[in-house]
Amino acid sequence: GARLVVSPRAGAPVTAVQVHVRGGHSLDPPDRAGTAYLTGALADQGTRRHDEQEIAALLEPAGGQVHGDSTGLSGTIAGDDWKLLLDLMTELLLEPSYPRAPVERQRRRLVDRLTIDRADPRIQTSRLFRRLVYGDHWLGRPVNGTVESVSSIERRHLVAHHRKHWGPARTTFAVCGDVDPRQIERYLDRRLAGWKRRAVLGPVDESWPRPGLRTAVFRAERQQVHVYLGHLGIRRRDPDFATLIVMDHVLGTGPGLNDRLSRRLREELGLAYTVHANISASAGVTPGVFSAYIGTSPEHVPTAIEGFLDEMRRMRDEPVPADELAAAKDYLLGSYALGFQRATRRVSYLTSLVRHGLPDDHVDHLLAEFAAVTAADVQRAARAHLRPDACCVAAGGPLSARDLERWVRKASRAPGR
Repeated sequence: GARLVVSPRAGAPVTAVQVHVRGGHSLDPPDRAGTAYLTGALADQGTRRHDEQEIAALLEPAGGQVHGDSTGLSGTIAGDDWKLLLDLMTELLLEPSYPRAPVERQRRRLVDRLTIDRADPRIQTSRLFRRLVYGDHWLGRPVNGTVESVSSIERRHLVAHHRKHWGPARTTFAVCGDVDPRQIERYLDRRLAGWKRRAVLGPVDESWPRPGLRTAVFRAERQQVHVYLGHLGIRRRDPDFATLIVMDHVLGTGPGLNDRLSRRLREELGLAYTVHANISASAGVTPGVFSAYIGTSPEHVPTAIEGFLDEMRRMRDEPVPADELAAAKDYLLGSYALGFQRATRRVSYLTSLVRHGLPDDHVDHLLAEFAAVTAADVQRAARAHLRPDACCVAAGGPLSARDLERWVRKASRAPGR
């Protein structure tokens, strides 16, 4: 029941492997957020045959490394040693032992890190923003949990999560390197011959809140305020995906300082060094978010919010001028494919093809779609997917919840350009 996708690259110096297990932190119990993350992150702490030190001793001479997270395992190694990498990764996949002492040590480290994060305005404001957008849905919970939830996770919970959820029906293997796909297939068939089937995933939970204006503040006495503004976004399979990537590059993710938000809020008004916005990057099987971010001084927060909403309205109300559109498309056509030269990027892309049911030649079609995008397409997509009058806004810094709500409501009522 597992899927295998391979991208052979003759002469590639590195072999990259990704083992993606569908479900991730959507399968966490509400009171034990972080279970899926720790199940993957601590799989490399030992197996029935090798402890953590032995695994490292096998990988290091070959320049190899393996790590895990809530969605499985990823690894790289020198190209000729792909069998060693697959040996160890399938061993970690099938029989992690979760030894008590290393698991407890790593769990305490995560608790310590989360404790420090509690005082970080940017991290906490980002989490507040996702809660505003997704509510109590699992997408609104932190992947690596909270101090309270991680403190309640025990070794037995990781063992149980692995046993229940890490099965072939949910798993995709992606391999990129100087390899023969048939040889990889035969090798994995032998290695995984005894792997038992487990339950498939149930239907996607879509119980997130309806779009609407919502605000929240993480109070912190700092010199800077972190502001996140946005709303529910799109799925990866949305037919406007390519058009919205172009829109993102015009609005808030263009190279250098060429996007509108950078020019207006950073260069013209001097509000911040870092400012960006994007709707396409987080698109997945479930909807991602449209998210705009700026770090600015407290007195400039109202101006920043007005600037975000004003530029969103302008994307909806006015066709993109020919020079801006051409700059965004030229950059994408010239740079997008370059990212696929790295083996790690390729295996991530291969996994995405399977997860979203996309064709093998999708990237070729995507480049053609970029080239075909018109100003009318961008305006239509912006009207369909940007909601300047129904944004969630979270801010972290020395300001009050009442002031933030007042500023957002005032800016939301402002007329478009």
